[in-house]
Amino acid sequence: MDSLAAAVPETTKLLDDEFTPRVTVPQMDDYTIVHLATHAAFVVGKPEDSFILFGNGDRVNFRNVATWSLPHVDLVVLSACETGLGGKLGNGEEILGFGYQMQQTGARAAIASLWSVDDGGTQALMSAFYTILSTNKLAKTEALRQAQVSLITGEWKSLNNNTPKAAVNDFSHPYYWAPFILIGNGL
Repeated sequence: MDSLAAAVPETTKLLDDEFTPRVTVPQMDDYTIVHLATHAAFVVGKPEDSFILFGNGDRVNFRNVATWSLPHVDLVVLSACETGLGGKLGNGEEILGFGYQMQQTGARAAIASLWSVDDGGTQALMSAFYTILSTNKLAKTEALRQAQVSLITGEWKSLNNNTPKAAVNDFSHPYYWAPFILIGNGL
């Protein structure tokens, strides 16, 4: 979180017991980017069992997220495992999981993951993404694409202030960069 906060000016970090739904949700619409680096799960067929885990242990389920109002948020990033994965519940929109649900709150776009992700690879990708996004003033889609390419080529090392504390230092395999998708307005 420290490297991500360093890449984006005027960042507010909420960690551990400070990261609660009561504190976090009311202030999310005060920011253009909301990054949730926490576990989330989408349980196929049971939206009430799908959840985002907060630092104090509270879980906000899919139905609770539907009540959020984020009309001023340009991007919600869900950088935890399987936050974009959905299933067959009804009209097919659920296939996009929490990423789609974030758009329903009024947020213009969401980045979510399609499968379980590696912490080190995710840290490298997200640090590269925010550095590229803030430095080059690119569209979100292009910044994400360039961050993914940086993991493939190894250039992420020059974009990141902090090297991830990971067992691997080569994130070129698609396992590390391919799970992240951008849903919504990528401009």
